[in-house]
Amino acid sequence: MFFTAVIFAVLWLLQTVFLQRFYNGMVIRNTIKSADKIASRSDSSDITEYIDELTRDNSVLVFVTDTDGNILYTSDEYKKGHRISNSEFGGMKADLKGERGRYRELPDNYDEFLSKFAASGGSEAELQTDELYVYGRYIDFYGCEDKAVLYIGTTLNAVGSTARIIRLQLIWVTLLSVVVGFVLAWFLSRSFSRPVAQLTEKAHKLADKDSDITFREGFCSELDELDATLDETAEKLRRSQEFQNELLANVSHDLRTPLTMIKGYAEMIRDISREDEKQCAEDVAVIVEEADRLTALVNEILEYSELQMTDTELPMSDADLSEVVSTVADSFENLYAKEDYVFERNIAENIHIRGNAPRLQRAVYNLMDNAVRHAGEDKWIGITLKMEDGTAAVEISDHGEGIAPEELERIWDKYYTKRQRQGKGVSGLGLAIVKQTVALHNGKCEAVSEKGKGSVFRILLSAAD
Repeated sequence: MFFTAVIFAVLWLLQTVFLQRFYNGMVIRNTIKSADKIASRSDSSDITEYIDELTRDNSVLVFVTDTDGNILYTSDEYKKGHRISNSEFGGMKADLKGERGRYRELPDNYDEFLSKFAASGGSEAELQTDELYVYGRYIDFYGCEDKAVLYIGTTLNAVGSTARIIRLQLIWVTLLSVVVGFVLAWFLSRSFSRPVAQLTEKAHKLADKDSDITFREGFCSELDELDATLDETAEKLRRSQEFQNELLANVSHDLRTPLTMIKGYAEMIRDISREDEKQCAEDVAVIVEEADRLTALVNEILEYSELQMTDTELPMSDADLSEVVSTVADSFENLYAKEDYVFERNIAENIHIRGNAPRLQRAVYNLMDNAVRHAGEDKWIGITLKMEDGTAAVEISDHGEGIAPEELERIWDKYYTKRQRQGKGVSGLGLAIVKQTVALHNGKCEAVSEKGKGSVFRILLSAAD
């Protein structure tokens, strides 16, 4: 409504208050231009026809006189030459072409114009009243040996009736526009406030499970985008809540068991075995083992949480995958050197990918740890890195008990601990961490296994150019 009021205030000023000024300025400029055109062709033989044409086109009155005020030629927008009879006007001679003729009388302000013209030094002069504008200058008129005086005038009050008509029209247009503007403003504000109110209510109930606020899309693209953002935020909150629930439901047992063991053996040392050095040492060893297990469990939970809940991409750079796999293999060989494990390597050199080397090293470490924990009686672990059609493939193999077909698709799921809880697992997050890490590298995880013959875990990553 304020915008409508401003627009019509400007229209009222331009069409009524300042209309006369604009019109006067335009007419004055047009009159001076007409005088310039006449002066530029005044010494040509067709000057009278040219003056007649200008007076018709520009609605001006033109007089050409000598310096004594005798009319040489006159014209206006209605007639050419204004030649009249001797009986109507007498005493004024003007014979441009040797013929006797009479012209219309000089205007009443002509003497005042000549006086002002003489006072100006004879170059040019202007005479303006509320209703008339006159401009004059010397010209070289055809057929006249001396300088001629050009008098050209026009009226200035022609817009008075027009302004009254425009003012009346603007009254009706303003009233109608204000009414229409009010209706449109009311409709638009209601239409805009309704989806905003829906989004506000939706934001307040963002974390509620039973939130069923409906939002009608299509009114405003920005509000549609905001609604989509709220949906994404709600989905992230839901995932976060699910993650917390799964953490409590699936990990509580794994946390409770080592804590119970640590507490039980500590009480046993306090009450029973503190006097028996050998038994005390065995009990302390159990406490240390369970503490290590608890530490590993907590570390896996924190690591997976970081991978799962991050909203930013991993920092990527050129990573030497051959070095990553070799480093992990060296670590396990050193760690299990005294336990007769056999690590058979087939690692191709100089294989590079674009990735995050520490994260990839952790993923390969988890696969190696999984293979060691499920190795067969021969304690054989196969480590392979090769290129397959532009894809870098990491394979970790074992000759263990294998995985049942119905479990093969679920081993990558978080907290899937059936296999691990048979006595060798930690938290069920190791393979889930591998899958999440590989997914962040736009790669793929695979597993092939046959019951009683072992398993092969594969990571497929796009090699760098």
